[in-house]
Amino acid sequence: MTDESVNQSRRCLLIGASSVVGAVGVVGAAVPFVQSWTPNAKARAAGAPVEVDISKLEPGQRMTVEWRGRPIWIVRRTPEALAGLKVLADRLRDPTSDEPQQPKYATNEYRSIKPEYLVLIGICTHLGCSPTYRPDVAAVDLGSDWAGGFFCPCHGSRFDFAGRVYKGVPAPINLEVPPHRYVNEHVLIIGVDQESV
Repeated sequence: MTDESVNQSRRCLLIGASSVVGAVGVVGAAVPFVQSWTPNAKARAAGAPVEVDISKLEPGQRMTVEWRGRPIWIVRRTPEALAGLKVLADRLRDPTSDEPQQPKYATNEYRSIKPEYLVLIGICTHLGCSPTYRPDVAAVDLGSDWAGGFFCPCHGSRFDFAGRVYKGVPAPINLEVPPHRYVNEHVLIIGVDQESV
């Protein structure tokens, strides 16, 4: 064997070994990078459906749960609050919920599956503040024509007991209704559509 053939063999061996080590390095760097695209367990849990027991919610009360990092309001409306929804249409920007701020099964005058229960994302559609729950009718600070509902203290947007926005306020559209369904009379799941059952 000549020196030149040994050098050629050694060169081929070194090139092959370097290529293998380089390929292993690329795969080693690519695997964590690709895995970073998939959400971790905490992120998956944050977007997971939330089961809520509404059995202790009294008429006129509101409870708040969290889903996907957002406040979800569940309001048990009184018969008076439900009756008041019918007389407000001329004061509302979108009384028939034509804007798609709710699933199809909540596109009705109550914006809910069951008229008694309202489920909303508690974030104002103007600039993302959280409105306050103001069930008091004719509240002194809101005027004698206030029929109860939600008031955003940041810029004065008003919403009725169905989350429909009043005319002449900064919020452009109704409050959003999240996907939800009822498991039974007392259990509600936020994050799963009624129609997907």
